[in-house]
Amino acid sequence: MEYRVLGKTGIKVSQLGFGTMNFASGVDEAMAKKLFDRCREKGVNLFDCANIYGQNRCGEAEEILGNCMKGQRDDCIVISKVGNARWNRPDNDGGLSRRHIMLEVEKSLKRLKTDRIDIYMIHHMDPVTPIEETIRAFDDLQRQGKIVYAGISNAAAWQIALSLGISAREGLGRFEVVEPMYNLVKRQSEVEILPLCADQNLGVITYSPLGAGLLTGKYRGGNLNVEGRLTKSARYSGRYIDDANFKVADDFVAHAEAHGVNPTPLAIAWAMSNPAVTCPLIGAKNLEQLDLALSAVDIRMTPEWRAEITALSIEPPSATDRSEEKKNPNIFGH
Repeated sequence: MEYRVLGKTGIKVSQLGFGTMNFASGVDEAMAKKLFDRCREKGVNLFDCANIYGQNRCGEAEEILGNCMKGQRDDCIVISKVGNARWNRPDNDGGLSRRHIMLEVEKSLKRLKTDRIDIYMIHHMDPVTPIEETIRAFDDLQRQGKIVYAGISNAAAWQIALSLGISAREGLGRFEVVEPMYNLVKRQSEVEILPLCADQNLGVITYSPLGAGLLTGKYRGGNLNVEGRLTKSARYSGRYIDDANFKVADDFVAHAEAHGVNPTPLAIAWAMSNPAVTCPLIGAKNLEQLDLALSAVDIRMTPEWRAEITALSIEPPSATDRSEEKKNPNIFGH
């Protein structure tokens, strides 16, 4: 396992992080401890969680992660998040108001059994609360020592850039870590988010490197007669079920087979090899799945191989829609 510096923070994180969204949601505490211990054994030190993760009630995943970390807290870099409405309640149990943030961080600290959260993230943007209020609340939490760094997930590049500008203008702590979706069929972050992060030296922790299982070959040929996220969850079916995505996935799986590599670690290695990405998050429900995902660190992804795999997917349009300039940078004018 290699370690990479996370943006400007100075801390080093493992080249793969572990996502705990399955804790208490398909993974009981006994299995969660086995997964956590295997991650630590293999050198993983970054663990991603959120205040809403859990099957029967929000916060279960944080509680389990807190138990898993007993005696090892200082060896772990912990992410948790705030902002998503919990169980779609219509009152104040969500959003990014100062009130909600201050209430939720205390609950997360208690569940995680810790005195600080290493990276506290906006889970989703709040269209109601001004971002200035949220940034100042996060800055206060940093000054209080309850969070070490602030981060932002599921935001557009302009929202991240706006936030950085406000932090600089007001002398407030900035978002140092960005967590976008990134995989071979979801490359939108390449257009503006990843270039922004590279320019501003922000740490990048990506999620969903397997596209909810699409890139594992599980749904090969568009087969939806199997049990999985694409068939059980409206969120994932809406995100990924598309003929073009199935075509990319089938071509990718065929490419992996031609190279004698399992598509699961290859898809993770591809995401990991983007120079702007600090580390992707992996997840698992059992040790077999985890070991397969962790084997991505053994794949030596050359620039040429990465280009071959990238060519199998649909390249997102440029930020200006002047896609012809990518092919011929000497074309100018209107």
